[in-house]
Amino acid sequence: MLELWFDFSCPYAYLASRRAKHRADVEWRPMLLGGVFRGIGAGDGPMATISAPKQRHNVHDMYRWADVFGEPFRLPAAHPMRTVLALRTLLALPRDVWPQAIEATFAAYWQRGENVASPEVIGAALRGAGLADDVVTAALQRTEDPAIKDELRQRTEEAIGLGIFGAPAWIQRDGGVPRLIWGQDRMAWVEAMQAGWPLAGPPPGGPRPFAPSAPAVAGKTLDVYFDVASPFAYLGLTQLPALAAGAQARLVPILLGALFRDIQQANVPWFAMPPPKQRYFGLEMQRWASWWGVPFELPRKFPQRTITAQRLCVIAAAQGFDPGVRLAQALGHAMWAAQGDLESDDTLRAILEAGGFPAAWLAQTQDPAIKAALAANTAAARDAGVFGVPTYVVDGAHLFWGQDRLELVGKALAGWTPPVPHGFGASVDAAGEGPPA
Repeated sequence: MLELWFDFSCPYAYLASRRAKHRADVEWRPMLLGGVFRGIGAGDGPMATISAPKQRHNVHDMYRWADVFGEPFRLPAAHPMRTVLALRTLLALPRDVWPQAIEATFAAYWQRGENVASPEVIGAALRGAGLADDVVTAALQRTEDPAIKDELRQRTEEAIGLGIFGAPAWIQRDGGVPRLIWGQDRMAWVEAMQAGWPLAGPPPGGPRPFAPSAPAVAGKTLDVYFDVASPFAYLGLTQLPALAAGAQARLVPILLGALFRDIQQANVPWFAMPPPKQRYFGLEMQRWASWWGVPFELPRKFPQRTITAQRLCVIAAAQGFDPGVRLAQALGHAMWAAQGDLESDDTLRAILEAGGFPAAWLAQTQDPAIKAALAANTAAARDAGVFGVPTYVVDGAHLFWGQDRLELVGKALAGWTPPVPHGFGASVDAAGEGPPA
């Protein structure tokens, strides 16, 4: 069986539930997400501490995935709502009606924006899904039962013990050993895991490098913000030629540390994560490399100052997209696959020479104009709403963050128009504030 760990308060868990509702092999595993956050030392969860640009992006991201999946979605004005009562009600229901009850409760929250902290709302949703009135009434009456409360606590503690740090979480136990995949957008990984992929090494059938589902529409533009200091930027760079094919693409090297200072974000976000999330993301870097078939090895020296390397990228990008990508890939490979020290001039010189680039570029990195260009790129990234790398901006309007959003970027280049949540402007530099009503 494939376990799906969820809480009704998570939009991505809702979307995952829509992907799983017709699967007979799914075992539904409710947990209290707030309890997980507190149990792993994450306080009130990531949304309480992330930057405003990232919050705005997250809202757009929810609507985009819902649109791609073809699912109705509405972010309630009152989000997040307390889901303890809804979870306890579920636990009090017979297991054979769980699929209908879960679908109905998620729909009340994420399709109609109803307050699922209300017993009246929960009761109406469950009865509307066809559950018998006496069954619903009995379940609601049992929500204060100590046994039900204890069960929710135990399930939440079990989730923490499994290394779960967020929702949705997919767990498969092989020989008693649980394997965890996080996210509604990792269904290809889930299917490969079920087919025997141990989440390390190539997936069944070999590596699966990124390939867009359709070619880019003529005239589409793509700006790629990156710093090779990021492992995910390196991974994204390995797939960039396939992503950018047919588009008017432009590399925008930035200095990530300076951007983080500007938006008051931790200098190394990975280190600021709670321990379970840190461990998971360390594994996920290698999983993406294995999935795409590219080399990866965590550097013994990390973090590294990449200011000179990024200035070299500015110089190369000025020569054209292709030389810019080649040099950026080489620099990323050196740091993230070959234990290279990008703070060393000798390392940088060797990379230039191996790639057929002028060694004189290294001295050119001290040119005030090159320094100013990197600073200007970083300021432009901040003004565009960039908060991390890699970030892709399509047509100057649609911002996508992360190497795990290449599917969405490819769709936008192929002509898909990402939905704009109510209250949010289409432009990346005029995204609006606050959640939509």
